[in-house]
Amino acid sequence: MSTQAKVAAGGAVVGLILLIWLPWWAALLIILGVPAAAYLTLDPSQRRRLRRASRKQLGR
Repeated sequence: MSTQAKVAAGGAVVGLILLIWLPWWAALLIILGVPAAAYLTLDPSQRRRLRRASRKQLGR
């Protein structure tokens, strides 16, 4: 199993635990807020590199 698959599986498990433990709106806020906050902490050059890599993976 690749590292990205492990991270995705762990994120799914954490998301399910949050949905059970917290109200749905709080869990949704955390699930969407953490990646958004992580993206906003990147430098502009890192954001460009991330967008460029994402487009390459989509086959554009």
